[in-house]
Amino acid sequence: MSFVSELQPTTLWGHFDTILTIPRGSKKEEAARAHVVAIADGAGLDHVVDSVGNVVVRKPGTAGREGAPIIVLQAHLDMVQEKNSETEFDFDTEAIRPVMDGEYLTADGTTLGSDNGIGVAAMLAILEADDIAHGPLEFLFTIDEETGLTGAGGLAEDLLQGRRLINLDSEEEGVLTIGCAGGADTHLTLPVNRTGIPGDWQAISIRVEGMKGGHSGVDIHLQRGNAVRLLGRVLYSSLLREELRVASFKGGNAHNAIPREADAVIVAPAGAAETIRGLLACEFEAIKAELQSIDPGFAWKVGDVGLPADAIDAAGTRKMLELVTALPHGVLGMSPDIEGLVETSTNLAVVKDAGDAVKVLTSTRSSVMTALSAVRQRIQAIGALAGAEVQEKDGYPGWKPDTSSEVLAVMADVYETETGEKPEVGAVHAGLECGIIGEKYPGMDMISFGPQIDFPHSPDERVKVPSVEPFWRVLVAALERMAV
Repeated sequence: MSFVSELQPTTLWGHFDTILTIPRGSKKEEAARAHVVAIADGAGLDHVVDSVGNVVVRKPGTAGREGAPIIVLQAHLDMVQEKNSETEFDFDTEAIRPVMDGEYLTADGTTLGSDNGIGVAAMLAILEADDIAHGPLEFLFTIDEETGLTGAGGLAEDLLQGRRLINLDSEEEGVLTIGCAGGADTHLTLPVNRTGIPGDWQAISIRVEGMKGGHSGVDIHLQRGNAVRLLGRVLYSSLLREELRVASFKGGNAHNAIPREADAVIVAPAGAAETIRGLLACEFEAIKAELQSIDPGFAWKVGDVGLPADAIDAAGTRKMLELVTALPHGVLGMSPDIEGLVETSTNLAVVKDAGDAVKVLTSTRSSVMTALSAVRQRIQAIGALAGAEVQEKDGYPGWKPDTSSEVLAVMADVYETETGEKPEVGAVHAGLECGIIGEKYPGMDMISFGPQIDFPHSPDERVKVPSVEPFWRVLVAALERMAV
């Protein structure tokens, strides 16, 4: 156990401290699932693991509250595994290394996993507690939320008995969330030919790094630099002036993370190589000035490397760079109904060359499904113009706000009673499993809330420690209030 278990409330933080030691990347939740089952067994509670790997634990109501309506508590087991390039770390075998930075808990060079580890820890604390008054509870621990909400998508429609649900995956202190965007991914595969390189050509390595990145739903409006987009920009700008070919290109790791780093190797005639270095420097300096107040850590490296065996031919290089340059990224529309809420956006998430093809992944979100479809059609059209094969993956639905929700009324009143402040009620541009669960269970009365978590999906992820205690206090009080 680390110092984390000594934070307040210790019942919650002790569980989170243990969670930091458990590998739980998306699609690799076996150990986390086993941990939940072991705690349920230790508490003598019934549980079931469904066909896709979600876990439901059932806990009877406390004395005198056995007949109250069932409340479902829900969080996801998996985390986004991102690290800084200079950080030596194996997510499959090593424990996350927690660090206190003022009033924030963060990690040493990696994501912390507070998204959604804090929610999981809160559920485990309530699951084990014998001093909290509540009605019958169902604890739903889903898997694989971060790569497409597939755990919730595979949830059987008869698994849950409760029709009131509290999702613990929100990340803004003082906010009760009652709606979210839907989303879907698009995969583009651009065929390319690779050919040999003249012996008198030179190879140049280019790296873009140092940006904040972040969650493509939560942070997309901050206009942070996208390393993939910026690397494509400088290479295309150089291509318009000098002959060059791309030997390798890679950037981005996950559909829901804004790319922070990207690398490429290009080859060019010896006579053009020095000019290209000057063009790259000029373009990078312009980008640095553009991002100075947004992403002050933006940096680049240009160096010499040995000549590779082959590279994408001239036609393929042009098509690839045109594709990366043309694909949209960022906020595409703001909500006309909710001030400050992003309505539609898309993330140019991953680009990598794979031998005879260049593969691109984009992730689009919108709270308006027709707008979501329109952006995907735009991406499809751009891909078709470049000669790419376009595959649209099934998406997930949004969650329409219900201001008449009984759960919202209770939670808002409890929040004000416990904290002395009125909560803000709103929607988020990020995807939440509530959209899928609500579709599977019509009439499910839902709300989402949580402590303050900044910069999820990046190594800058941090949780505001003083926000966790009121989150816990409100949650416990709400369970007692609804146990009637």
